[in-house]
Amino acid sequence: MKDMNFFQRGISRTLLLILVIILAFGTGLFTEDIIQKYYQRVGASSGLDFSLLEEVFQKIEAGFVAPEKLDKTKLIYGAASGMVESLNDPYTVFFDPEETEKFEEDISGFFEGVGIQIGIKEEQLQVIAPLEGTPSQKAGVRAGDKILKVDGASIAGMPIEEVISLIRGPKNTTVTLTISRQDWEEPKDLKIIRDTIKVPTLKWELKETQDGKKVAYFTLFYFSDIIYKDFKEAVYEILNSGAEGIILDLRNNPGGVLSQVEEIAGWFLKEGDVILTEQIRGHEQKHKSKGPSKFVSYPLVVLINQGSASASEILIASLRDNRQVPIIGETSFGKGCVQRLIDLKDGSSIKMTTSKWFTPSGEGIEGKGLKPDIEVNLTPEDYQKGSDPQLEQAMEIITS
Repeated sequence: MKDMNFFQRGISRTLLLILVIILAFGTGLFTEDIIQKYYQRVGASSGLDFSLLEEVFQKIEAGFVAPEKLDKTKLIYGAASGMVESLNDPYTVFFDPEETEKFEEDISGFFEGVGIQIGIKEEQLQVIAPLEGTPSQKAGVRAGDKILKVDGASIAGMPIEEVISLIRGPKNTTVTLTISRQDWEEPKDLKIIRDTIKVPTLKWELKETQDGKKVAYFTLFYFSDIIYKDFKEAVYEILNSGAEGIILDLRNNPGGVLSQVEEIAGWFLKEGDVILTEQIRGHEQKHKSKGPSKFVSYPLVVLINQGSASASEILIASLRDNRQVPIIGETSFGKGCVQRLIDLKDGSSIKMTTSKWFTPSGEGIEGKGLKPDIEVNLTPEDYQKGSDPQLEQAMEIITS
């Protein structure tokens, strides 16, 4: 999701300014007098003092032991990354052009790697969800797993994006994750062979309850930037299928693009219903359903677990608060903030937390998640047998 509001453009200009200054130093373009006047003018207009940055660069250029190793591009990206890291927000990250390209591949749902979404919870790096049909899921990775090491090296205190770069890699290469799980006595190593990942957006099938009622079992895997196209095709199939109710499965859905989930919510909510309230630097903005409300009259049950995060939690909360839809499963992940990808002129970008979001009832979920109305846990035995008591409970509820 990309946005360029006034605040974000200001940040972009600052980073671009640093880039221009360092490149100018490297080519000898600026004289000392010009630099000083430039800093004075920029400092006065922005409230920032770039003289320390200038001094650091000059000291490095004049005294570093191996001048032939100086890479001015890496210096500027390092300065930009350091500025962003100083915010101490695990979801705010500077991407160089190569990293930007990889991130945009992730959003599109097509990339090389193991297919795993990770995040910070209780100051611990955790698996939000393994994506459907990916090597991580096939290797047995589960939502809630704690990653301790990558290829034998501890990742304690490492930024999320750095961990992601270690886990990702070309097709047919191997990565070993050391995993801690609540029902394990000690951590285990999971060896995963990377592959080309094409994340499916959704699937649905028609099920029949014990009393003969037809129910559409509708699973949304990930809110990629193309899901709405697939969603519209699926909903018209459901509308023409004779389904009398819908079970919406958002388990292990790690989120995605906000605009896509808003479009989808409009099919389940009345026009004008609040989907979420976004709080942006003290100002509140209500996001409301625009319809078309085709599923408003359908009985609906939602399945969630600890792999349901971010955008999927927005959809869950909007259905709960507006329609009192029964929620079945386990407490969700708890990600109550919004990031936007801000493009910079050299092809780099910032993924930056720009707002917090709250449910239609005003609840903040950051770090605590959404609790189900009916708690049903999947046990290790359920995984081994391939049984799904959460879905079974949903089938009973929608019948009643």
